[in-house]
Amino acid sequence: MKKKYAIGLLAVALAATACGRDSGGAAEEAEAVDTAKASGSVTVWAMGTEGEKLDAFAQKFEQANPGITVNVTALGWDVAHDKITAAIAGDATPDVSMIGNTWLSEMVKTGAIEPTPTDLVDQNAFFPSAWATGVVDGAAYGIPWYVETRAFYYRTDLVKDAKAPATWEEVTGFVKRLREEGAELGVEQNFRTGSWQEIAPLLYQAGGDFQADGKWTLDTPQMIQALDHWGSFFKDGLAATNQPTGAFPQTFVSGRVGAFYSGPWMITTMEQEGGDGFKDKFAVAPYPKGPSGGTSLVGGSNMVVFKDKPNRAAAWKFLTWLTDPKVQAEWYTTASSLPSVQAAWQEPALTADERVKVFGAQLEDAKPAPAVPTWEQVARVMETELEKYALGKQDSATTAKRMQEQADQIGTGA
Repeated sequence: MKKKYAIGLLAVALAATACGRDSGGAAEEAEAVDTAKASGSVTVWAMGTEGEKLDAFAQKFEQANPGITVNVTALGWDVAHDKITAAIAGDATPDVSMIGNTWLSEMVKTGAIEPTPTDLVDQNAFFPSAWATGVVDGAAYGIPWYVETRAFYYRTDLVKDAKAPATWEEVTGFVKRLREEGAELGVEQNFRTGSWQEIAPLLYQAGGDFQADGKWTLDTPQMIQALDHWGSFFKDGLAATNQPTGAFPQTFVSGRVGAFYSGPWMITTMEQEGGDGFKDKFAVAPYPKGPSGGTSLVGGSNMVVFKDKPNRAAAWKFLTWLTDPKVQAEWYTTASSLPSVQAAWQEPALTADERVKVFGAQLEDAKPAPAVPTWEQVARVMETELEKYALGKQDSATTAKRMQEQADQIGTGA
């Protein structure tokens, strides 16, 4: 899942049917890996901020492991999906690649990705929700490298005695108070008008899901309940449908926007954008609870090893190093990427800021998107219909029905 956007912008992924080897849909056996004498060069592809920072960071691994060289190529999120699928089709993959977790099932279906060696990687070290992002048809692939989840950011200085809302009803009242008592032009939740990532937590909180028994469940009472709550912010003028590109985060700093949902990287961003003293003007709280709880969406990226590569031992040694708790904590200070390993949250880098702890607590019950090969296609269909709904072109029932009809046509790819 792509991050570094305030509202959880979906990583751009063009529709492409992956070619290459077919795993046949059955759970694969993981081969044991002996990393004791690993050596040689490991090629790695990584995207976004992580891709830009990983090459220099990997030098620490090289220093600790003489004889292994790590070469990182940084890719843009906008081209990564197609580049990886083309590399699989042409049998020209790197040893290791970062994979957005909503892409993983599609990539695994090609048969090009190695199952995770259970003798080397301990499933219990990770958040269960993070581990689940790498499981396809009962088998684990790669490792959860970093995770992301959302929490509620709000201005504490715009409303007297501001207290974080704990429920859907309270967040609506809270946002109205922000607008009435302090926000410059009326508060905006800063929702993106067509983001499935905004709907996912609300759907889970309503007790629903995207799938059940291998079928899409987008036209349900729970989905309509989630849509009604989300859409109410647009309907009541509490969220803008015409937010200019690039206006955020200065709209939050200026007081025009009083609240939004996003990940931990926005803590540093807000402090930098707001300047001296702004850190005392905002706080972070868990997602307000819906009818069935306050769970959030878990995103992030996995690291995978491709099959038939000569340096698989060195590749897996590098990945196990990336998931060492101390390394994960140091990576957080480098890239603001949340650790997927639970023990890393006991490190000082993660315990020093109470606002960061909110995200760790949120990860305890966060849920991933469906692990099916066609998810990216269904997500795009959803976003088209969600935008129509946010703009008032159709109601929640019609939106749910149209999403369901198109998802059924696409299928699950299983």
